[in-house]
Amino acid sequence: MVYFIGAGPGDPDLITVKGKKIIEEADVIIYAGSLVNKEIIDCKKDTAVVYNSASMTLEEVIKVMEKAVKDEKLVARVHTGDPSIYGAIREQIDILEEKGISYKVIPGVSSFVGAAAAINKEFTLPGVTQTVILTRMEGRTPVPEKESLEKLAEHKASMCIFLSVHMIEEVVKRLLTHYPLSTPIAVIQKATWDDQKVVIGTLENITQKVKESEINKTAQILVGDFLGNEYEYSKLYDKTFSHEFRTAK
Repeated sequence: MVYFIGAGPGDPDLITVKGKKIIEEADVIIYAGSLVNKEIIDCKKDTAVVYNSASMTLEEVIKVMEKAVKDEKLVARVHTGDPSIYGAIREQIDILEEKGISYKVIPGVSSFVGAAAAINKEFTLPGVTQTVILTRMEGRTPVPEKESLEKLAEHKASMCIFLSVHMIEEVVKRLLTHYPLSTPIAVIQKATWDDQKVVIGTLENITQKVKESEINKTAQILVGDFLGNEYEYSKLYDKTFSHEFRTAK
């Protein structure tokens, strides 16, 4: 069996209990060493064989999985954050299915929620926005034209921009096609890690602040009015609002 495990955003304590148990039991561990905190796999058994996928190709990863399963060994494929977001697991899964190899996916805490927690913010503020957009700028990997940053910015929803902080100047330029200069924005590098960095500003000054902080990779860009201080109280706890579990007073 192969398990795809979301290791969380960085803090070793933020992996799920289920994910940690699989790592503890695994005979073979393949982890994304360029992003996953090494401490995540410190709980492995002494006999476990560890591979760092940062230097491996897809074919090499599959070869390791295939041999391990053939030898009746348990494989833990450890991805950063949650494997369903920029995890490149679909291509691995499809090949495993073709080869008749069983697998399961164990979700994890994504870096975008780790980033929100780092600055104590809520993405879905009543009266502000009820939508969260997860996206990235095109780089060496393209983005569909219909999902360009400027088109997504039209919604003015809460936005989480992955893998783009090294292009912060261009990110801001595109966001300004719909957001005003005063829009709040936060950049969180290595959210939940011990060396986490947080930079908060507006679209007018964030580029300079990010450059001064020397942040150029491994960071989340969060933008939108959810970062501000104006919002409505939720109906969930409103004493004048009835629902299934409570009658209005």
